Amino acid sequence: MSYANIPEVKIGLVAVSRDCFPIALSHQRRVAIMEEVKKLGLPVVEMQTIVENEADSLKALDELKASGVNALVMFLGNFGPEGPEVYVAEKFDGPVMFVAAAEESGDTMFDGRGDAYCGMLNASYNLKLHGVKAYIPEYPVGNAKRCAEMIGDFVPVARIILGIKSFKVISFGPRPYDFLACNAPIKGLYDLGASIQENSELDLFESYHKHANDPRIPEVIADMEKELGAGNRYAGILPRLAQYEITLLDWIDANKGAYKYVAMANKCWPAFQTQFGFVPCYVNSRLASRMIPVACETDIYGALSEYILACATGISPTLLDINNSVPQDMYDSEIKGKYNYTIEETFMGFHCGNTPICHLAKGEMSYQRIMKRSLEPDTEPDITRGTLEGNIAASPITFFRLQSASDATLHSYVAEGEVLPVDCRSFGGIGVFAIPQMGRFYRHVLIAKNYPHHGGVGFAKAGKALFAAMKLLGIEDVAFNQPAGMLYKDENPFG
Repeated sequence: MSYANIPEVKIGLVAVSRDCFPIALSHQRRVAIMEEVKKLGLPVVEMQTIVENEADSLKALDELKASGVNALVMFLGNFGPEGPEVYVAEKFDGPVMFVAAAEESGDTMFDGRGDAYCGMLNASYNLKLHGVKAYIPEYPVGNAKRCAEMIGDFVPVARIILGIKSFKVISFGPRPYDFLACNAPIKGLYDLGASIQENSELDLFESYHKHANDPRIPEVIADMEKELGAGNRYAGILPRLAQYEITLLDWIDANKGAYKYVAMANKCWPAFQTQFGFVPCYVNSRLASRMIPVACETDIYGALSEYILACATGISPTLLDINNSVPQDMYDSEIKGKYNYTIEETFMGFHCGNTPICHLAKGEMSYQRIMKRSLEPDTEPDITRGTLEGNIAASPITFFRLQSASDATLHSYVAEGEVLPVDCRSFGGIGVFAIPQMGRFYRHVLIAKNYPHHGGVGFAKAGKALFAAMKLLGIEDVAFNQPAGMLYKDENPFG
């Protein structure tokens, strides 16, 4: 697992105390939390300053800076001082979480009561007054063990926020005319604090040819051969693919600029095959496996969505079409009675061959069959080679997309499910996906809210972190696959 292109989160834990409450409560409870976070292996640094007043706030900020942390947990060990604690959150340059201590024992309710339950209410009010967006868990009060678990939930949320804060999309080529759904205003990227560098296909074409005979090509070919193993069915295309991979990685190194993290959104048809002489899917899959997503068809928000999934899960993501229904006979023979899903809760996620090989049951090099029909109808595949084919392996998944609408407002959806171990009997990187209430979600979110066919896929259940991160980013509309009996806004109540 590579974290080179996603942030490493380092959290500072700051306890606060209202001066009319025993400061020892906050100290003891902070120490107890640190014992629990160490058991969980969480990246937390204990700050020694306990904030009672604004002078303490300044000391805590200095200590946080000296410790090199990039995320902050404000811990209300007791009621807490509203102004000073929010001052720290306001001035800290990074994602912030607030959590409060539960009372420990009925035997300590005279001199050992902290009232942090009450203090959290006032903290939330002051956060709003100061315009500070903080992560507050669904139930933000707990004992040391529960607070440590909540801090664990904060880690992927913080990673998403930190990643987007220093994120650039590098794209090549205009978005294809026949895929206008993927053509969305780029203003939303800047609203999030991210950036984009759009380039011509000619820039990429020139750079690719400059990498001809690059001395690194044999080493990359050898790595591809090792990865593909018995699936190396078209070895003759590997030199071109290796040259292209080096081209992309060198471009990233030369153009990352002021940003730490990068994803790509590249034109991959129709002229790509005739001019470059291959299909780029396999190379895209290899970069994604290194946490550098490469979205197909210049899908800028697809690249952003994949990157957010990489931050949320720590696992290489992919981008798939929400593509086709499962045939009735396949459902009857391989799903019905074996898995608790109706046929409307299943569909096939597909793309030409960009899914990392680690997520395929058995991956092999192949060719793009749709393109071959028009480009090489009567010959052996040559310029249409370069896809990575195979059934996507059974796994928990999260389908996710953050998208700009035509009016430049940002919207998102999150839906958890799984890939079923079913042979799709088809081509490309493809899998049978099952999401509870998918049929209704498809109609009343994906269609009703004008989402494109591309969806980011994370190979873990990440809905909790994604939902929280979207809210911290100011995304008001975060849709999900609502359970039966919970009607969507315009869903017909009569069925």
